[in-house]
Amino acid sequence: MDTLDNTEWDVLIVGTGLQQSLLALALSRSGKKILHIDENDYYGEAEAAFSLQEAEEWVEKVAEGSPTAASSNASINIPQYPEHATPASKLSFSRAYNLALAPQIIYARSSILQYLVSSKVYRQLEFLAVGSWWVYGPDTNIAGDASRLTQPGKLLKVPNGREDIFQDHELDFKAKRALMKFLRFIGEYEEQTEVWEEHRSQPFPVFLSQQFKIPVALHRPLLALTLSSSSSDHTTTEYALPRIARHLRSIGVFGAGFGAVTPKWGGLSEISQVACRASAVGGGVYVLGKGLSGIDNISSNEQKGTSSIRLRLKDGEAITARWVVGEGSPDQTQETFCKSIVIVSSALTSLFPPIAEEGPTPAAAVVIFPSDSLLQDGQPGEEQELQPVHIVIHSSDTGECPAGQSILYASTSMSGKRGFRLLQQAVSVLLSTVVDGSAASVLWSVQYEQRAGSTDLSSAGTGDHILKITPPPMDLAFDDSTLDRVKEVWQKIMGDGAEEFLVFEDREAYAEDDE
Repeated sequence: MDTLDNTEWDVLIVGTGLQQSLLALALSRSGKKILHIDENDYYGEAEAAFSLQEAEEWVEKVAEGSPTAASSNASINIPQYPEHATPASKLSFSRAYNLALAPQIIYARSSILQYLVSSKVYRQLEFLAVGSWWVYGPDTNIAGDASRLTQPGKLLKVPNGREDIFQDHELDFKAKRALMKFLRFIGEYEEQTEVWEEHRSQPFPVFLSQQFKIPVALHRPLLALTLSSSSSDHTTTEYALPRIARHLRSIGVFGAGFGAVTPKWGGLSEISQVACRASAVGGGVYVLGKGLSGIDNISSNEQKGTSSIRLRLKDGEAITARWVVGEGSPDQTQETFCKSIVIVSSALTSLFPPIAEEGPTPAAAVVIFPSDSLLQDGQPGEEQELQPVHIVIHSSDTGECPAGQSILYASTSMSGKRGFRLLQQAVSVLLSTVVDGSAASVLWSVQYEQRAGSTDLSSAGTGDHILKITPPPMDLAFDDSTLDRVKEVWQKIMGDGAEEFLVFEDREAYAEDDE
């Protein structure tokens, strides 16, 4: 299509972020005429994945302040390394890397996996197991003193269920009994509100101590399973319980020893692109590098219950659509996270031990630095409560880096220079703590601030047929509320024609292949 000028559409979707792409997938067999645009020249928006060259171009765009409104303060660092370095000890070519801006793990019981199957797009995706979970803590017996860290610590493997607890020789009998009591409770905590109702707003560690007599040192691994971006004092019981239950209930669903997966080849960006391809097969039109400027007018037909929205694109073209959809936050003061992506010259295999007999080889591991595990580095009078740091390590099995290297995705809810310093400290401590990390060197890194959502429809005005999807939360694990928001918009557009959400029959080509 040479021009969009004066064309008419049933639905205009602005932005190719995960939510908009899933909506396009949901509408892909509706028979509606769909135009899907993105002012970026790549798919995925805040969930995009880049090669090294693409990452450099993205950093330049962030510096210009447009069009990546959800990101800021991005910079790249490429340390020097010896010319005689081995292939694994130096950067490979640009497209040997596929770096995700917002990687998330997906729990086995997440509804998105069910919808990827029911919509038939799962055939174009591959998922890999998330293996061990580690928490950084004092180098003492786990049932001993876990006060403020004042000396080098170590990584403690988080027990992955009852079997791990029984086999853990660092846990004494009293600690094991208290932990087992808590695990029995968490398995059906929804039916035992009398145990936790009055503690719902209480800090989770206080609840663990008062209700289950769990030793202070065991608070760290349990808090780690919540993936909370807040300090332990600000992680409530109400927040923690469903997240720990989600973790434990997912173990064993797809195989022994693990309960979460990560998409191969760039994380959520892969899901966005697969969803967009499915929409294109259904007749949707995609145009990158095309942004929305604003709305000229809205006219309504009350008898038919329809609206005609005249829109201007940033290149001056004018189009008409019945529905306009994009992300737009009602709150412009969203929480900001500091993030970094670090390529290191080691496979860090010690972080990926076998997760179970006959279990799959894990391709990702999670390391949590609790809020009190990293030392204050500010100047006198600059003291500030630190936030946890989460580092998700991806092996080369994810297709995101060459063999012999790994990717560290680090994040913290502390923003600004202190947030970046905290990430750098966590990465340094991790590499110095892991057995096969001490000889590893940082080959390339990028750091940036990221806010939830974008402002695609900030200038679009209001109207019943202008639908703004609230940006998804910036959790480390995929949040199923994302699908709830997409489904709500899909139902408004489909009206009485709405059937089952993201449930499709096989297309003929697939049916023939199966035969």
